[in-house]
Amino acid sequence: MAPTFSVITPVYETPAELFTACVDSVRNQTLDDWELILIDDGSVAPHLPALLDAAARDPRITVIRRAENGGIVAASNDGIAAARGELIALLDHDDELHPEALEAALDAIAEAGRDEVDYLYTDSDMILEDGTHRDPFFKPDWSPERFRAQMYTNHLGILRRSLVLEVGGFRAGFDGSQDFDLVFRVTEKARRVVHVPRVLYHWRVVATSVAGDPDAKPYAWLAGRKAIESHIERTGFEATVGDDIPIPGVYRLRPALREHPTVSIVIPTAGTVKEVHGEPTLLAERCVASVIERSTYDNYEIVAVIDHHTDPEARRRILAAGGDRIRAVTYTKPFSFSDKCNVGAVRSDGEHVLLLNDDIEVISPDWLEALLMYSRLPAVGAVGARLLFGDGRLQHVGIGMSDGAAPGQICRGWNAEQDGYYGIFRLPCNWMAVTGACLMSRRDVYVEVGGLSTDFPNNFNDVDYCYKVHERGYRVVYTPEAELFHHESASRDPVVAPHELDRLRDRWSVLGRDPYLNPNFGMRVHPFNPPNDRHGNLYSRL
Repeated sequence: MAPTFSVITPVYETPAELFTACVDSVRNQTLDDWELILIDDGSVAPHLPALLDAAARDPRITVIRRAENGGIVAASNDGIAAARGELIALLDHDDELHPEALEAALDAIAEAGRDEVDYLYTDSDMILEDGTHRDPFFKPDWSPERFRAQMYTNHLGILRRSLVLEVGGFRAGFDGSQDFDLVFRVTEKARRVVHVPRVLYHWRVVATSVAGDPDAKPYAWLAGRKAIESHIERTGFEATVGDDIPIPGVYRLRPALREHPTVSIVIPTAGTVKEVHGEPTLLAERCVASVIERSTYDNYEIVAVIDHHTDPEARRRILAAGGDRIRAVTYTKPFSFSDKCNVGAVRSDGEHVLLLNDDIEVISPDWLEALLMYSRLPAVGAVGARLLFGDGRLQHVGIGMSDGAAPGQICRGWNAEQDGYYGIFRLPCNWMAVTGACLMSRRDVYVEVGGLSTDFPNNFNDVDYCYKVHERGYRVVYTPEAELFHHESASRDPVVAPHELDRLRDRWSVLGRDPYLNPNFGMRVHPFNPPNDRHGNLYSRL
């Protein structure tokens, strides 16, 4: 009878103690339904033949010896060809599995639907030379936008063998990022992708690995870029891969729009004046001027929804800043941020609706292109931007929720020069919500979900909107490439009334846990302050 799991491990010049630890980590699995395929890729180290022979005495272990070194792609494909399991688990020759890795994976697959799951991944950590564990990678559930810019799922990866064969296995020319390329092709066709939020894979830090030295394998970063470019070509995603890698393993995606639909920028305002950088500032005038002066995208209109009691001179200045791009809608009802946005959306004409607070100021010239790059995807329903306070600190990189806590902005107030936990500040990501201070949706999505709910006139209207977007099956995206200042919170009252939070909880109690905020984090403490690991060591990648 064929096993459920075929563990594929290419071997090349592996030190004896690391090889033994790797093989023993499979032998020590609490689940016995596996086979291990070791592919020796032409090693010449004198200790390996005896170790491979000893391993092969276990009937569950198959050893394949290649006559010459062909590289990890060729060796891995030999292992896949020999595999009998329904599912393929990828294990590097100097890494280790947690004893419950395969059992936990099988349980998760059974719960999700065994015949439906085509890809599964787990959380991971690193093993130092002294054997201590650190740097856990507590990952989100499947986040296509993040994966497109970072191979964040790597370790432990489990793939359905039939689908791996269907897409052609590993491909030559992608050595160093061969798994990135394969997972792209598998997930483009996968029915279900499952994440197990447990540290079940231990990535060993050695001098020759990327974990030990990001510069050890520069070809891996080039292969990663090639994998993304290949994915973009297959799927038609409107982007190019930037030349710069801000941090190892993170790629910048630049918009490359093939069409330029009209964007309607809806700015609700009461003509508020606030001190900005020490100067009294008519916020909406500054906002509109920054859009006009700094935006490289040309096909947009501005709809300013202006309270009827706004000072006439302020109204005149706002409209003058927008020139022939802007038109005014007078708002005569009692204050409701949600209703003002909806009125502006109804009176606009664009294919995409962009809600923009009047206390926003544009930083990145291609911000509209960056938002459109995702808003044009049929599977995406809302897109948010990277927002900074006036002093340069982070204001918004996404909104997460946790049991017992109100939805909150991730890492609000952090130093914007930091990369964040595993590069999170530099990455496009999927979140449960993004702030309505700068939120773009296709008009058809905005209409489909009913716009912003007037049940939330002050707070949580953006969160509620994004939850409705999720309910309809769309994704919500944050992109770091659209960067703006948010001189919060002059545009509306920042105080959250208890009844507003109660209403949100009552409406969306069915949502369960936030799939993009790993349960190993706690919003009560800090969104990205992980707990101590099981060895008592404080993980320190923050």
